[in-house]
Amino acid sequence: MAAALKRDSLIDRLPVVRGVYEENVPLAGLTWFRVGGPAEVVFRPADEDDLGTFLAGRPADVPITIIGVGSNLLVRDGGVPGVVIRLSRAFAKVGVSGTLVTAGASTPDVNVALAARDAGLAGLEFLRGVPGTIGGAVKMNAGAYGREMADVLTEAIALAPDGGCHVLTGFDLAFTYRHSALPEGWIITSATLRGTPDEPAAIARRMEDISDQRGATQPKSRTGGSTFKNPPGQKAWQLIDAAGCRGIRVGGAQMSELHCNFIINTGDATARDIEALGEDVRRRVLENSGVSLEWEIMRIGVPSGTPLQGGAS
Repeated sequence: MAAALKRDSLIDRLPVVRGVYEENVPLAGLTWFRVGGPAEVVFRPADEDDLGTFLAGRPADVPITIIGVGSNLLVRDGGVPGVVIRLSRAFAKVGVSGTLVTAGASTPDVNVALAARDAGLAGLEFLRGVPGTIGGAVKMNAGAYGREMADVLTEAIALAPDGGCHVLTGFDLAFTYRHSALPEGWIITSATLRGTPDEPAAIARRMEDISDQRGATQPKSRTGGSTFKNPPGQKAWQLIDAAGCRGIRVGGAQMSELHCNFIINTGDATARDIEALGEDVRRRVLENSGVSLEWEIMRIGVPSGTPLQGGAS
């Protein structure tokens, strides 16, 4: 009787792949905040074809979440139901042809900037100051220091939820500030960016300036980067500062004294602390200025105590 009542493993319901499935994988160590619960299942596809096979064959009721290096990600304490996809090294290749740089979705943004520098291509220096990977940068139209992905992207390759492969242009993605029109459930696998010829030494100097500015103005603690998007015509940090939120805390989470649009984990924060602090800041800013801040950090998963089995039957 006990055996009959036992729930099947989610992995037993997933398609046969060449990559790797793992159950109950801790995610805290994969995020910059170093907080959060486990993934019900993590899937690391062997390559793009393997990812397509998985998407085409997975049960429709199984939720899918894709994460990169966890730079602007908050995983809630209860973990993430269903399958979390982490792209492998097969998705981290960079190639240069003429003025075009093509990078797999799991390539760190800084590596793309370095490859462009070495090839004497300017215009991608801003990626030196963008944490994360190229796939995430395309999805959220990441930017820094006056430039964003919308300025440099020529095309991106994406897999639809049915596993079909599509070529998307900037027009298709309809970029706006920190946002793209990438359909829900689609996964970027690579992107091609355009640079302009310049001397590598000059490019390197501009990248060093970006690195120096970032080091001087942003905290080096456990953080998820900019917490809130800049409202039109305004700076989020100025609104936060004016609302008296610099340095305030909830549990082990604190608004940075150095840059008050950054939440830091002072050492023992939970995801609940971090999210509660962010919502408190949003409330205070709304009361002080009438502006409703939007989260830039992506929040995924369920609260502590919520059963994970989102895909088991």
